[in-house]
Amino acid sequence: MSRFRKGRYICDEEDASDGSSSNQGENEKSDNLDHEIAHLTKIRSRPHKLLTRPVPGRLKLSVPTLNMLVGREVNSSGRGRFSAADSCHIMSRFLPVHGPQSVDQMKSRVYVSQFSADGSLFVAGCQGSHIRIYNVDRNWQIQKNIQAKSLRWTITDTSISPDQRFLVYASMSPVVHIVDVGSTTRESVANITEIHDGLDFSVDGDDDDEFGIFCVKFSTDGKELVAASSDNSIYVYDLQANRCTLRVPAHRSDVNTVCFADETGHLIFSGSDDKVCKVWDRRCFITNGQASGVLMGHLEGITFLDSRRDGRYFISNGKDQTTKLWDIRKMSSNTSSTPRLQNSGFDYRWMSYPTHARTLKHPRDQSLATYSGHTVLRTLIRCYFSPEHSTSQKYIYTGSSDSYVYIYDLVSGAQVGRLDFHDAPVRDCSWHPYYPMIISSSWDGNIVRWEYPGTGEVYRRKRTVARYRSTRG
Repeated sequence: MSRFRKGRYICDEEDASDGSSSNQGENEKSDNLDHEIAHLTKIRSRPHKLLTRPVPGRLKLSVPTLNMLVGREVNSSGRGRFSAADSCHIMSRFLPVHGPQSVDQMKSRVYVSQFSADGSLFVAGCQGSHIRIYNVDRNWQIQKNIQAKSLRWTITDTSISPDQRFLVYASMSPVVHIVDVGSTTRESVANITEIHDGLDFSVDGDDDDEFGIFCVKFSTDGKELVAASSDNSIYVYDLQANRCTLRVPAHRSDVNTVCFADETGHLIFSGSDDKVCKVWDRRCFITNGQASGVLMGHLEGITFLDSRRDGRYFISNGKDQTTKLWDIRKMSSNTSSTPRLQNSGFDYRWMSYPTHARTLKHPRDQSLATYSGHTVLRTLIRCYFSPEHSTSQKYIYTGSSDSYVYIYDLVSGAQVGRLDFHDAPVRDCSWHPYYPMIISSSWDGNIVRWEYPGTGEVYRRKRTVARYRSTRG
């Protein structure tokens, strides 16, 4: 297992255009990830060798885009066009780190912010019961402004259906609501005459004040929802039958995160405050009722996980202040043998993580790699793979309670970007599936856009002036 330490690199305007080579030199890691996923990532983002004639004094990975364009025009590769790997090699070098520019400012903490699958819509949910859906293609015009129902504490999660017709949102309540988003060609700000139904996840309709949904996701076909709850269970809800079809007492503590592993919907990944990730195969669950396996390595509870969508790899954020990369082929099949780690007494909601704990290692760590530098405190900080289309998922990015967004190179573990604007924890962030654009949202109420290219200097100057005035009283 390769363990990566905190990177020192902060991507700036000069280096952002060459992000793939920014890990070299003094920031180069000697303990690069040596695993199948590293080789797959390199293959999917490595240009054709005939397009990468080295420039004297520069590394092959640093071949200028102009050279590749010239090679394409003279048909050096013999294909007459760029392959997907050629395109990813170019696009992944232009990190969306310039800015930010303001998208919106909420009056309360923003907990959730996500692009739709095609990037045409963006959803933001905040503690003050508001959920806004923006039409990205129409200059970020508000398409729908939703007033959340049955809200307890905050919006904990949202998910848009694959056809982008419906939105579900959850809070610390057993009822998940589904809303008709409406047409993408018109603005809709009212809930009247449009579907805004409640989907009851409680057992026998028991409205338990302690019950809440931390995470909810659509299946790829849009027919089911999977949810993670505070009663240590995961749920599957059949939207066509309008009922819960599966409840699994999955963990020993709160289940904070859950998702489908791939397009088939057979595999489910879950993560909990009991410090382990589990893999569930619905095809054999009826016969044994047990998890297919567990993955151990985090020393504290798990706040979020994201699947690579290939049914094999996923990442998780933990309250031990790390992100970990997993391969389910390394999981333990004997789920009853999971060791109970000694309770550290650490409470991430109000305590700082002990300095001595940062050097501790799990005695049976099964992760492929560990990425550190960000902080996971006060709230369930989220992490993701970068988009497949533009980067071949060669980066991992995460929010952080220290108000930054961090970007790590998956293979080298180097920190290749740190987005600095917010004044409060960044719980969620989202990378556009096709464009070099990241949206970060924070407890300071700001939703901002980072791009390549883009400067956001006007917004930055305004913020500087506002801070100066506040200090002057």
